[in-house]
Amino acid sequence: MSLIIGLLISSSSCHQPQAQAQSFAHASMIRVPGGMMIKQFEDGTSRSIAIKSFQLDADLVTVKQFDDFVKATGYITDAQKFGNSAVFDFDKKSWEMLDGAYYLYPQGKDHTKANPDHPVTQVSWNDALAYAKWKGERLPSEFEWEWAARNASNARQTYTWGEKLVEDGKYKANTWQGSFPEKNTEEDGFLTTSPVGYFGKNQLGISDMGGNVWQWCADKVAPTAEEAQSDTSMRHVSKGGSFLCDPSVCHGFRIIGSSSSTAETSLMHTGFRCAKD
Repeated sequence: MSLIIGLLISSSSCHQPQAQAQSFAHASMIRVPGGMMIKQFEDGTSRSIAIKSFQLDADLVTVKQFDDFVKATGYITDAQKFGNSAVFDFDKKSWEMLDGAYYLYPQGKDHTKANPDHPVTQVSWNDALAYAKWKGERLPSEFEWEWAARNASNARQTYTWGEKLVEDGKYKANTWQGSFPEKNTEEDGFLTTSPVGYFGKNQLGISDMGGNVWQWCADKVAPTAEEAQSDTSMRHVSKGGSFLCDPSVCHGFRIIGSSSSTAETSLMHTGFRCAKD
């Protein structure tokens, strides 16, 4: 396995859940009205994309919600199958493959257990898709995610909440403060994940549409030339940035920010939310 700027490339097969979920109330989902989105790209170009109305989880899937799924189905995550996953070591200031790290212990067994009301992490795209299917839902597309982050409008703000990371002396998202990877001053109150919804909701009523954890989307994307040298597998898009995003290095919590990893990659700063037609 190889490590490329904090994103891990590995290989495995998808493990399907053994049981179907019971019917779920969708009170925790927000209806996102459709429209014609003017998609902005990193190179400055744009194009029009039609978005149909859909529902999106108001909050990220929590550790407890994912653990309930595991207990109900006997599902085994990719990180558990591999026996390790990617962890950022704050002392070494680098990423490493850590044995025993998985969604209940995202930083390994030597660290505290994951808080049940925090977003689940150390889940691969395969794991996220399995959970979504169990609920009779799906993962959002990259364009749907961006449309929801734009509050179902073509407003040109940098972030889902506006233009500034700090407003009236308060942080609007869980990101890195200081200089990555040397020093995180934790001015926003968190070194790693924060409880879902802690930093409030956007105009549509959706939380964590910037910062906290990267969020898997349905879309596939080809590897970069550098990535393809070690692994030619297709990647899956993730949106939203994370608690490790320092704007001078990774400005992923912008609406147009994105990343990608292989389908079986598990990382301590990547989670997901579900969508539904």
